[in-house]
Amino acid sequence: MQHIGFIGASGLMGHGIAKNLLKKGFQVSLTAHSRIDPLQDLLAGGANLVQHHAELVDCDVVIVCVTGTPQVEEAMEGAQGLLSAARKGLIVVDASSSEPHSTRRLAARCHALGMTFVDAPLTRTPLEAESGKLNTMVGASPEVFAQLEPVFKAYCENIFHVGDMGSAHVIKLLNNFLGQAITTATAEAFAVGAKAGIDVSQLVRVVSAGAVNSGLFQAMAKTLEGDYSGLKFELNNASKDLRYYVHLTESVKAPSLVGSSVHQSLVTACALGFGHEHVPSLVKAQALLNQVKIGNGS
Repeated sequence: MQHIGFIGASGLMGHGIAKNLLKKGFQVSLTAHSRIDPLQDLLAGGANLVQHHAELVDCDVVIVCVTGTPQVEEAMEGAQGLLSAARKGLIVVDASSSEPHSTRRLAARCHALGMTFVDAPLTRTPLEAESGKLNTMVGASPEVFAQLEPVFKAYCENIFHVGDMGSAHVIKLLNNFLGQAITTATAEAFAVGAKAGIDVSQLVRVVSAGAVNSGLFQAMAKTLEGDYSGLKFELNNASKDLRYYVHLTESVKAPSLVGSSVHQSLVTACALGFGHEHVPSLVKAQALLNQVKIGNGS
């Protein structure tokens, strides 16, 4: 498989993926959403720009790396979407964070047209996307996974084949729930500590030396010194992912007391005006809610 179509190359994650596909010798064709400026280096590096998603169906594989389910559905089912010019044998890889029920529906539509739909969402950040060291979890048959593995190796450091199609998006939502549970709990703990009159940096010292410590906690701890750059992931997107997670719990009829609370913490931060900031700004939101100063940063 040498020709890769790409939808979403103007995004922070998509740009790095497309860049590394080119670097590893794949032929890349891509579409532009609205901004062409972020694509200039890719075009200079040999990528081919086409006008409509439907024009990518002649590729061997099309990777879709967009914000979420509505954007994936538009890329697939829009007037100039991939399904409007379906080609038997085409493999579509959804690298977005999507809702599992939509993933299954799109996979069924693809299957009926002789196409294969694979879910392969990502973890890590745009920094790792640019360096070709993302993590991906893949939902596909063993045969399809074997076909795609060389493609994933172009932009991933760790590749996890987690089961059949649909499995990966479930695991991605579970992963993001666990991560945001840590970040929202940390921001709340900082606010409660500040309101109780303690030096919150002493909490960081204690946690850093014990089992509760983690990379996510340390990224949140940097906010005490005014550094909110530790996690480059928008709160709007974090809130969206937790909404998808809560939908998942509802679909399998599993109580989600913690997940719902985490979701509401993220929704609250967005409602307070921090949606376009990164996840560590949860600390700013908690400071505003509680009318306290947290460390030197908020």
